[in-house]
Amino acid sequence: MDNFLANNQIFILNFFQMVVNLLHNMDTKTSSQLLDEISVITRKNLALIEENFNSLTDNQLSWRKDKNSWNINEIFAHLNEYARYYHKTIAEKIKNTRYREPREAFVSSPLGRSAWKSMKLGNAQNVKRRMKTPRPYNPLIHPELLNGKDLQTFTDGQQLLLQIIKEASNVNLRRVRIPISISKIIRLRLGDALLFVVYHNERHVQQALNVINHERFPSRS
Repeated sequence: MDNFLANNQIFILNFFQMVVNLLHNMDTKTSSQLLDEISVITRKNLALIEENFNSLTDNQLSWRKDKNSWNINEIFAHLNEYARYYHKTIAEKIKNTRYREPREAFVSSPLGRSAWKSMKLGNAQNVKRRMKTPRPYNPLIHPELLNGKDLQTFTDGQQLLLQIIKEASNVNLRRVRIPISISKIIRLRLGDALLFVVYHNERHVQQALNVINHERFPSRS
């Protein structure tokens, strides 16, 4: 009997340790931390645009290193097409939700975590995982995505995104659900959707910076 109780206690202790380890490995953060993080990244994107892109010539904006690579205009046209869907969808869900009691703790769903992890840059600001672009969002396949003022459209969209992030602080980031762009039946928690959108922006702004830093990138002349 004593051995049974001892073994049972060991099992319970091991079980609780497993739960603690699982919770530790989950992407748990407060809603405030999440919103602060994506606000900082979005403001950083705006600063990078002002510092590195707004003074580029048309020739520089349309330069590509090879026929299969995106130029700077195409990179931002790609981001703008995603923003066209997600900014409107997220803003409407926030406006119409009944979940108007913010919760401080936020835990990503397995699907949500997988989505934004696939977009997140590495510690060295490098792209860790290459992703295949859905055809409707590929400017090489759909050049009509470009509008001739792609940088300005992106800048305006980032300002709108900051307002959306501010409004998101008034709702439950876990209960509000956002259908993804390529399948409306698949929905992410609002917090995960915001992380996906902002990490995706950061990823492609870095891609545009890589274009500028290419050894064959043309000068202003």
